[in-house]
Amino acid sequence: MVRTRFAPSPTGYLHIGGARTALFSWAYARKHGGKFVLRIEDTDLERSTKASIQAIHEGMSWLELDYDEGPFYQMERLQRYQEVAQQLLENGQAYYCYASKEELEQMRQQQLAVGLKPRYDGRWRDSKQTPPADVKPVIRLKNPLSGYVSFNDLIKGKISVANQELDDLVLIRSDGIPTYNFSVVLDDLDMNITHVIRGDDHVNNTPRQINILKALDAGLPEYAHVPMILGANGERLSKRHGAVSVTQYRDDGYLPEALVNYLARLGWSHGDEEIFSREQLVEWFDLASISRSPAKFNPEKLHWLNQQYLKKTDSNRLAGLVKPFLSRDDCNFDQGPDLIAVIDLLKERVNTAEELADAAVFFFRPLEPSEELRQQFYTLESKTILSELLKKLIQLENWSRDAIHQAIKETVKEQGVKFPKVAMPLRVMVTGEVHTPSIDAILELLGRDETLKRMTVQMDKFMDS
Repeated sequence: MVRTRFAPSPTGYLHIGGARTALFSWAYARKHGGKFVLRIEDTDLERSTKASIQAIHEGMSWLELDYDEGPFYQMERLQRYQEVAQQLLENGQAYYCYASKEELEQMRQQQLAVGLKPRYDGRWRDSKQTPPADVKPVIRLKNPLSGYVSFNDLIKGKISVANQELDDLVLIRSDGIPTYNFSVVLDDLDMNITHVIRGDDHVNNTPRQINILKALDAGLPEYAHVPMILGANGERLSKRHGAVSVTQYRDDGYLPEALVNYLARLGWSHGDEEIFSREQLVEWFDLASISRSPAKFNPEKLHWLNQQYLKKTDSNRLAGLVKPFLSRDDCNFDQGPDLIAVIDLLKERVNTAEELADAAVFFFRPLEPSEELRQQFYTLESKTILSELLKKLIQLENWSRDAIHQAIKETVKEQGVKFPKVAMPLRVMVTGEVHTPSIDAILELLGRDETLKRMTVQMDKFMDS
């Protein structure tokens, strides 16, 4: 059975790169009817936080990346790591190293001074000297001194590294906490992980991890290293270019299905398909279609994709997403029009739920036009024209979009002006903005009383000269 895992370190939020790794691992397991495991790698005691763990859970829950087993926590498995390290010591495949931090730093500086790659020199590998009493040792693996470590990466192809390039890595630190390379190997082994899908920043770790598995006489999982995500500028993804928490996208009004769709297309493709469901992703997903080149994060493409999903999303669901934004903007739902009707009118014009809320504010509380808009549209000519329109609107028996439109048309004809001469200042009067849907549709939703009230109030603010 295919078994994949997502193993984040809780030292920060769940970011775009981590979410894509989780998505690919989840999709591969679902595609093959396998199991998807969540494991929290919390051995970095200084940086791991409960808040980060919560953020990981929140992000995965929002993206609906459900896991079959876990979450497992490495700090709850310390005894297991220490037992296996002891086994390697007894088998002569690991040893205690008593080199102090000062010695290691001196070793590093000396190697750099002569142009060598800094690496542990193995001074305690077969040492017979008496261990110093004042140094707590680490446990190091006896890495093979010759030969090569080779594996077939399911994305990158064959990778081979000379053992001479690898030093004797630390398995257990002096405080008894395992290193990443040791704990991840044992976790994958104990949890029967068949496919390790992760970022290609781990490629250099893989030969070391394979040597640990060989020392344990264990089989190897399949490895698939996914190229990194770059910003639109071609540089490493930064907060400025989208490397923010997954939950930040939630808070900014993106739909989870849109972000899942977008993340899937970052480095993976199925023909020319741009928009597809979660079910289609599972059906189509394969590792062979992941690009070997880095993907570029394009915020504009995400905006567009989210807009496509917003258009098709049920307005009742969108109302639940929009209400918190409107509430923060002091909107009064009791005195405004039906929110569902407002969303139906606006949702094809915006990219996110937050933009949808911003576009809806004027329906639920009056917005004052800017001084710039007043200078442009609140002229004596406009006041005369709109005074006549106001009279017609007051006399309307049937407050409907068609009747409102007819009143505007009659005013245009009687005043001998073009339609925008009436519609634009009217739009500014009742919405405080210039870019909105059709003004007759807006007035219909606002209702007779609110429309006439706003026009009357604004009419007194027109220029007198």
